[in-house]
Amino acid sequence: MRNIKHALVLLVLLLGTRVMAQNYNYAEVLQKSIYFYEAERSGPLPANNRINWRGNSAMQDGSDVGKNLTGGWYDAGDHVKFNFPMAFSATMLAWGAIDYQQGYVKAGQLAKIKESLRWVNDYLIKCHTAPNELYGQVGNGGMDHAWWGPAEVMQMARPSYKIDATHPGSDLAGETAAAMAAASMVFATEDPAYSQLLLTHAKQLYTFADTHRGKYSDAITDATAYYNSWSGYQDELVWGAIWLYRATGDAAYLAKAEAEYPKLGTESQSTIHSYKWTTAWDDKSYGSYVLLAKATGKAQYKDDAERWLDYWTVGYNGQRITYTPGGLAWLDTWGSLRYAANTAFMAFLYSDFTTDTVKKQRYYNFAKSQIHYMLGTNPGNRSFVVGFGNNPPINPHHRTAHGGWANNLSTPVNNRHIIHGALVGGPGANDAYEDDRGNFTTNEIACDYNAGFSGAVARLTQEFGGTAVTIPQETPVDEFTADAKINTSGIDGSQKFFEPAVFVYNHTAWPARVTPNLAMRYFIDISEGLAKGYTIANYKVTGNFIQSGAVNGGLKLWSGSIYYAEIQFANANMYPGGQSECRLEAQFRLYGPSDAFDASNDWSGKNLTGTHQRIDNITIYEGGVLKGGIEPGSGPVNVPVTGVTVSPTTATLNVGQTQQLSATVAPANASNKTVSWTSGNTAVATVNASGLVTAVAAGSATITVTTQNGSKTVTAQITVNGSVIVQTPYDVVIPLPGVVEAENFDNGGEGIAFHDTTPTNLIGPFRSNTAVDTEPCSETGNNLAFSDNGEWLEYSVNVAT
Repeated sequence: MRNIKHALVLLVLLLGTRVMAQNYNYAEVLQKSIYFYEAERSGPLPANNRINWRGNSAMQDGSDVGKNLTGGWYDAGDHVKFNFPMAFSATMLAWGAIDYQQGYVKAGQLAKIKESLRWVNDYLIKCHTAPNELYGQVGNGGMDHAWWGPAEVMQMARPSYKIDATHPGSDLAGETAAAMAAASMVFATEDPAYSQLLLTHAKQLYTFADTHRGKYSDAITDATAYYNSWSGYQDELVWGAIWLYRATGDAAYLAKAEAEYPKLGTESQSTIHSYKWTTAWDDKSYGSYVLLAKATGKAQYKDDAERWLDYWTVGYNGQRITYTPGGLAWLDTWGSLRYAANTAFMAFLYSDFTTDTVKKQRYYNFAKSQIHYMLGTNPGNRSFVVGFGNNPPINPHHRTAHGGWANNLSTPVNNRHIIHGALVGGPGANDAYEDDRGNFTTNEIACDYNAGFSGAVARLTQEFGGTAVTIPQETPVDEFTADAKINTSGIDGSQKFFEPAVFVYNHTAWPARVTPNLAMRYFIDISEGLAKGYTIANYKVTGNFIQSGAVNGGLKLWSGSIYYAEIQFANANMYPGGQSECRLEAQFRLYGPSDAFDASNDWSGKNLTGTHQRIDNITIYEGGVLKGGIEPGSGPVNVPVTGVTVSPTTATLNVGQTQQLSATVAPANASNKTVSWTSGNTAVATVNASGLVTAVAAGSATITVTTQNGSKTVTAQITVNGSVIVQTPYDVVIPLPGVVEAENFDNGGEGIAFHDTTPTNLIGPFRSNTAVDTEPCSETGNNLAFSDNGEWLEYSVNVAT
């Protein structure tokens, strides 16, 4: 038996600070980060599309210039394809797949990252239409940003913009060359022909960038307001060359990179290369430091890389990047997390390269701490990755994920879709963050935000592993609904009439779509007429005002005494893009004998009032297929949520304990039973996406569960006592404050001893690795010892506080 000594110090609890050394399920994070890129796809989606709320979109891209420019990724929460940040994202993703491939292997995501890289590079190949011609943007920023709705139903023009020899863009061409060169390494073994195709384009593009020099944003001026090339093109000339060297081994590209390197940007009034920013879509200088340091081992590149990384960690020359109180290295307001993520990725790469043990540990610790901040180790105890961890964002600034229909970002209140894996912009310099869809500075998501982040998480997955999860398909709900009211009623000669006014809505979102062929049915019951000897010939329907449609014939038999009037909205082309675009109105009159026409017992009319309200007994059909509402004698297509309960409703925990809450959505056959969990006081108790509550500190917290459909809520009250559970193979409850030392020993007998600095007794029972220890245990003073019958071999301490 080995003698192992461990000490656990809990003094920080006196200050009310939560300390937990933990790892996360990195494989799940990596899986979802790659999944996010699938949600950003533009153009005709492949047969293996995994996201049922995404469909084909922007199918005419490039038609304005006679080219096929479909494909690629939408930039962020909007629908412009900005190739400059897109190509940067592709380069960074490929870098992670090259240097941390085993992380993708462990997560089971190697095939998926290759699919994503092929998807984006296929598009970049389409854009390279001639050796000195490259399309760099599809969609106009102003026109795109003027409309809020899903990608699948965009109606605005999408102009195509290019660079060429007359209007050059060395930065865009150089970055695209880097992306293709990096991807060629990913596919070199699996698909050498594709790898060579990418290299051919990469070489041509680099020659174009080098020969015809200029800033791409001077040529594609619409990009200036969104992705202006502030740093110029010198960094891409170095970056593109070093990637071509990595891909080809051709020393001429290495020589080119080194020749262009001295002209990289420097700090103000200094000859020292820049170190106070970081690698991002605009400036690749910092990534070039790392690449050239690894490629050559030369001191100048290592010095530049270490100066930069030191500025982000311990500081350089008395200056250091701003840190939030919670530990985030905070560079800038707009997308603070992507800068930290990109730097973390580079810090991992350099840590794995350097032989300096102090710096190796320094950069590693920094990188891991930054990724952990994003995953939940932060003052809010919340994840900044959509669909992952505790209290993740549910309302990122993203048009298609919102699933709206009213051409505004406020309707509906919550996003209808979970865009799994997306890293949001992030908190301010004081760690403050609000999950506000309207705040695109802190809550937008973008392709470049996840690029370095994916590489960093791949590195952690490579080291610690993890398990991919099943990402469920969403259940469509409330895509087609009807609101109705009584418009008027009365007597017309010998007949009684009843006039409903109906609004039919296209709120499609799985995926959103234009619907040219909709029909609505309104059901009536003429049993009172049949009882008096009347027939259907004594009843009729006429149109009053029918928007983009007409009554389809007369009343038709459904079954028994139930008939229906059908309104056809032919070629209406409804879509969820605004009130007039998503809604059609029908006003029509139903006539019957004055002594035998009771509209109040009609299937569709029995709940009508003088005010518009949702009526599920009016049915809606798309292409003849029932899509919304309830037919007589059948169940509903989409059953709305009416309420939710939680169990248990109260719980009392000690610090470190957990409590599983469960939510029950009503009715039992509701179409969408998805719920989200939030804690009203995460400093006291947190809750994850499945309802598992973790006690953090003494106090009380309200846990709220909210249904995705209908936003129904219910709460549970959690009370946390001021005790901490030390989780070793033995569970010991120690009243706070206190210091506990645990020593495994072999002094002629096997057992374990605890020293408790508090005057109170330790609380049992004590569990061994295999069973509850029922043997007597004694406390002398503040010392406790008991035997474990020789079961004990070694133990480690994992504290949940």
